[in-house]
Amino acid sequence: MHGNRLNEKISSFYNGRKVFVTGHNGFKGSWMCKVLADLGAEVCGLSLPCADHSPFGSMKLRNVRSIGGDVGDTEGTADALSSFGPEVVIHMAAQPLVLESYKDPVGTYMTNVMGTVNVLDAARKCPTVTSVVNVTTDKVYRNLERSEGYREDEALDGHDPYSNSKSCSELVTASYRRSFFADVPVSTCRAGNVIGGGDRSKDRIVPDCVRAAERKETIILRNPGSVRPYQHVLEPICAYLLLAAEQSADRELAGSYNIGPDDESAITTQKLAELFCGNWKGAEWKAPGRNEGPHEAGILRLNCDKFKRTFDWKPRWKIEEAVGRTVDWYLAERDGKDMSVFTAEQIKDYLEQ
Repeated sequence: MHGNRLNEKISSFYNGRKVFVTGHNGFKGSWMCKVLADLGAEVCGLSLPCADHSPFGSMKLRNVRSIGGDVGDTEGTADALSSFGPEVVIHMAAQPLVLESYKDPVGTYMTNVMGTVNVLDAARKCPTVTSVVNVTTDKVYRNLERSEGYREDEALDGHDPYSNSKSCSELVTASYRRSFFADVPVSTCRAGNVIGGGDRSKDRIVPDCVRAAERKETIILRNPGSVRPYQHVLEPICAYLLLAAEQSADRELAGSYNIGPDDESAITTQKLAELFCGNWKGAEWKAPGRNEGPHEAGILRLNCDKFKRTFDWKPRWKIEEAVGRTVDWYLAERDGKDMSVFTAEQIKDYLEQ
């Protein structure tokens, strides 16, 4: 789909439309809200208190209604959603880190599984809702460490508590779709690894690179040979929005979709670090040796033919541009630029490409 056509399609759908976003002040949630706000949507978000390092603040998203709360709270989630009366629900709230899930498996399952139950249960009881998208992860699959990409009909069986909780979220969504959403389309999106400006999470490669570069320290790579399908955050965000819009008109489109880059953007952690250092002057990396930490997959690829074919979709920014745009964002923030304007310019460039 040509950029202008995508721009026209989602602009015409979301302008003036009410959208409820969970996890709205996290990394991906902030970008989601910024895109929606720039498209003219009326946005309400439900999240835990905004972290100091969230891009939500630097993007100056004052026109987004924020409700403080936990998707693990059944009554609070239902009240927040029903009081807003959205047409579209995009569920992004999660405990999103593999290593953190080893430290707090119970909390991870509570948020990622019961949070999904609570959001879907609130959505099914809200008469204004016409489209629901649940964002999961590429890690939902039983990973056999193979080179070919996983398809949507393959086995779900994430290894670690984070990945497995997202597999459970997929199963919960499938059950709710069959049991309660006869007239409302409900889909899940399994996105590959996302990079972009404003991510400050622990134990993620780009935020780790940024922290080291800002301190003028050497970047330490835990698993330099791990292969992941890296993509700029605007790729899945706009894909979620396109899916939610299209399925609202044709509920037969509802289902599960992989969202990821072309094969050449599935690269090693080392290659990503090299690209980062090539864009951030003075940054350097090294691999200290064998990783003795908890299990992390060595290779993971997605087959995204279903989404590309169904929605005439193709990724826009290859890995080199995705990394370059990401570094540009952090450097602009460091240099004191207006990040609401800078982010809007990146969104405009992406949509019009």
